[in-house]
Order: sequence, then C-alpha cells, then structure tokens
Amino acid sequence: MQFISFVRCGRTGFGALAGGGVVDLTRRLGHRARSLRHVVALDLLAEAADAAAGRAPDLALSDVTLLPPIPDPGKVLCVGVNYEMHRRETKREVVGHPTIFTRFADTLVGHGAAVVKPAASDRLDFEGELALVIGRGGRNIPEESALAHVAGYAPFMDGSVRDWQRHTGQFTPGKNFPATGGFGPALVTPDEIGDVTALPIETRVNGEVMQKASLADLIFSIPRVIAYVSAFTPLAPGDVIATGTPGGVGERREPPVWLKDGDVVEVDVGRAGTLRNVVLAEG
Repeated sequence: MQFISFVRCGRTGFGALAGGGVVDLTRRLGHRARSLRHVVALDLLAEAADAAAGRAPDLALSDVTLLPPIPDPGKVLCVGVNYEMHRRETKREVVGHPTIFTRFADTLVGHGAAVVKPAASDRLDFEGELALVIGRGGRNIPEESALAHVAGYAPFMDGSVRDWQRHTGQFTPGKNFPATGGFGPALVTPDEIGDVTALPIETRVNGEVMQKASLADLIFSIPRVIAYVSAFTPLAPGDVIATGTPGGVGERREPPVWLKDGDVVEVDVGRAGTLRNVVLAEG
C-alpha cells in the first residue's frame, strides 16, 4: 500500500493512493490518529490498508497538495558517503562506520512542491536517495532484525548547499536551508517493495540522468545503518533515515552542475516511486 499526507482546503490529512486517486483515511481513522506518523506509532498501518482496500477514491490527486509522507518526524537522520562511487568522487577515506548527519523536518517539501535555491548561494546540489521510515521504535536494534522495524520507504532528494556545507567540517548548515529537500510522494510499505536491495535509483535533472545505481551498492546496508543509529539514539515510529546518495553529484562534475531556477529534479527509486520537484530561486 502507498500512504500519503496532504493538505486540502487548508486542512492536513492522510490517505492511501488507489485507483488513480486518494482514499481519504482522515475520515475513517481521524478519530484515532491525527497524522500518518500517528498511524505508524499506533501500529495502525495494517488497519489503514484494510480500510482503503477495494475502495473507490474519495479525492482526485489534483484535489490535494502532497506533503512529505511523514510531515512531522521526530528525527531526520541522513547517511553520508554511502556508495563507493560517491566515496571515490569525493576522495574520502574508507571508514568503518556510517557518516551520520541530521536534517530538520522543516527543510523538507513533498512531491510536486518547489525546492528553494537560497539567495545566499549559487551552489545548490542534488542528491537522490532512498529514505526509510521507522515503524517500530527501539534502542540497540539488532542488525538481523532491523528490517522488521521499517514501516516503509520513499524517494528523498537531499538538496545540499555546498559552499555552506564546506564552511567547516560539520555538514549541518549546508543541509538545512528551508525547503531544500524533497521527500515523497508516498510511504510505500515493504510488501510492495520486496527485496529493497534490488531497487534501482536514478536522479534526473531536466530529464538528463545524473546518478544511477542500485540499493545493492550501499556501503553500509540498511540493517547496518539502523543498528548503528539506534545504538546512540532511540528510534521512534515516524523517524526518517535517508540512506545516502550514489556518485554523480553536481559538485563533482566537470564543469560542476548547480541547480538553478526552473530546473526539474526527479529521483526514481523503482517500486518506491518517483519524486519530482521544480527548483525555485528564493525571492
């Protein structure tokens, strides 16, 4: 099942994609769950899927504005340099542990929304990724059971303001300008994904392929990342982990490719969906 969060007539809601439209689960589960994150936290995804199964859409997709699938995560954690080709193009040393940095929830926009190129920089870069959403929380989650803690997956575009990222050894400023990251369109449950390592990942800018890899190419696997992260911080339902970007980022091209006003960025992750955002220059 594919679950979405949306705004309609000024009100937020959540639902499931079905029949080319939206089954409005806010009407059916809203008395118990305030948001899709709340559905995940209350372990109601299976009930939500049953409520949507076989129903005709209540709404057309054109009736709603998509939000990030989880608009209100408690944590957004990102893995850096997690594909070998990207490690080589950035000339990073081989390391024994994942590189982890954080994003703020208010830096993310949904599918179809504008990603904002900040006025402070002309070096906005693209990074296509697969994100996962935690379904069952925990601390010190064993690697062998880590996938059982995943509620679902979605494409992610970790827009990076490179000059601000390089001001110091800390990534935080360059990763947290408002509306620089895309997330969506939907939370796709693991039963629809199958073997997550078999997923392809491709990033296109104005239709041109910039990044192309497979989730099998991750240096640190999804179970390894979940186990590592949960060793230092408890994970809660609705927390988001972006798993890293392949090689081919704009900064490392000759000449560099920076996102500009009007560019269209697509992150295609096979069964997990395709995220599409247009770049809008701030101001």
